[in-house]
Amino acid sequence: MTDRLIPRDRASHPVLTIPEYRSSVRRAPTQPLLSMGSTPAEEHGPRFGHSLIGPLDNNLILNWTRGDAPALGERILIHGRITDQHGRGVPDALIEIWQANGAGRYRHVKDGYHAPLDPNFGGCGRTITDETGGYSFMTIRPGAYPWPNRPNDWRPMHVHFSVFGHAFGQRLVTQMYFEGDPLIDRCPIVATIQDRSQIDRLVAPLDMAAAKSMDYLAYKFDIVLRGKRQTRFENRLEGL
Repeated sequence: MTDRLIPRDRASHPVLTIPEYRSSVRRAPTQPLLSMGSTPAEEHGPRFGHSLIGPLDNNLILNWTRGDAPALGERILIHGRITDQHGRGVPDALIEIWQANGAGRYRHVKDGYHAPLDPNFGGCGRTITDETGGYSFMTIRPGAYPWPNRPNDWRPMHVHFSVFGHAFGQRLVTQMYFEGDPLIDRCPIVATIQDRSQIDRLVAPLDMAAAKSMDYLAYKFDIVLRGKRQTRFENRLEGL
């Protein structure tokens, strides 16, 4: 059986320079873009090893201290599926996430926000999708943080996602936001997406069915690699 190919929606591209998002003015190209073909080495290698995934790699609450002490903050479960444009699960995909801690600070030498670092939180994790394309992470709800764009701009709570195929050249990067966060509609980066439906695809709804009583809330974030419901990616805005 051959499935019908659903074309990419290239109309979803934002304009390259948006004054309200100050960094785009400095970074956007001023010359026409060039399209260059890829080689087999870029498409199929280098490969990652499935055996490199450790037992705590998808538990950001414990993986920084290797289980010795838990991270501080509100415990949450993030889960979902990676599917193709026809709803079929994508197995054996490597997912990496990174995020700020519960106070809104990254464990990065260039993060100048004066919120405290959590000594028990590294802020990154990884996992491999199962045979149905499913995945899950235990983590801390990230805090919002200010950024030097306009006088008082703040980034909403968010988690960065990186999705690999079977080689590092097959990589897509996106962000997940949280249902009900009022900063989503105030963020100049989010505002570069003109279609509200595409913004909504980046917002994970609360999933009380997967929450655990007296322990953690859950958020469901499904990633669609292509088609009309494709997830918006930072490095390939029209999808896979």
